Amino acid sequence: MKKLAVIAALLLSAGAAAADPIEGVWQTQPDEGAFAYVTIAPCGNAFCGTISRTFKDKSEYRSPNLGRQIVIDMAPAGGGNYQGKVWRPSNNKIYQGKASVSGDRMSLSGCVAGGLLCKSQTWVRIR
Repeated sequence: MKKLAVIAALLLSAGAAAADPIEGVWQTQPDEGAFAYVTIAPCGNAFCGTISRTFKDKSEYRSPNLGRQIVIDMAPAGGGNYQGKVWRPSNNKIYQGKASVSGDRMSLSGCVAGGLLCKSQTWVRIR
């Protein structure tokens, strides 16, 4: 019986330590000639993404957006889907957001009008 309890405890701790599919560093799709690396990590009961590196015309540069949160309170909705908010740096607006993760690709959308009109990007996992 003790062995069973130890095995169950190990399995539970291994599952808790496993990263969520949205966690990691993602490269954004270019927007007006610039793209970024976004680091997504837990924040409370959800996930947040912070701009960790920025590039313009494929060269790294020091954007004023470094360190800004671009993915905000993205909560798991099941099946690799998430709901939250996204910030678009080019117009400084926050939109209702949704994300869908499949392997090393993520479709991230910012929406208006209750989700009827959305603009999407595909991000690629860097690590």
